[in-house]
Amino acid sequence: MSSVDSNLNAWERDYSIRGRLWGGGVRGIPHLSDGTSVLELGCGDGKTLAGMPCSWKIAALDVSPQALRLTRRMLPDIRLILADAALLPFREESFDAVFAFHVTGHLRLQGREALAREVARVLVPGGKLFFRDFGTEDMRMGQGEAVEESTYLRGAGILTHYFTEVEAELLFCDLLPISVGTHRWKLRVKGKEMARAEVEAVFQKDRSHEVL
Repeated sequence: MSSVDSNLNAWERDYSIRGRLWGGGVRGIPHLSDGTSVLELGCGDGKTLAGMPCSWKIAALDVSPQALRLTRRMLPDIRLILADAALLPFREESFDAVFAFHVTGHLRLQGREALAREVARVLVPGGKLFFRDFGTEDMRMGQGEAVEESTYLRGAGILTHYFTEVEAELLFCDLLPISVGTHRWKLRVKGKEMARAEVEAVFQKDRSHEVL
């Protein structure tokens, strides 16, 4: 069964009303070899995709048709797919790298666990997952209606889960953690500095899964 909850329709409404939601570039896109097969989960309006080299073989998906339309206007040559990140329409061992930037946290626990299993399934042995999502130290932690532990539904209908480093490791337990940490920065809101935090990690699929 698809893990797409009704709250995710809020993204479709947001993209339909507000257009491109995210400006600026994405920091820290990793260096990968030319020809690397890459999958981005929850590509949104294409902010992360815009920073990826054209030498990669890229596929990207999102549950919002409007988000994909916005991405198509900006990046007409990218392979875009309307699909659920927790129920991937790809064969096993299809990608060298998967990007999951601020998508896992918009699912409930069952969906997050399904996404983690799917990522492990579609990665080749030795393939890597690049993960980012908001951490429990973030200023928005606790805002909205609590629906699960560290998971809140805000006024616009957007579901957000806030991670700890340990939780991220446990979620992607089928992969080997290469690096797990928290990126912290300050955001000035109405003259006051507020704490932002996101857990970021790199995981790798064990090469022992290779068929000899």
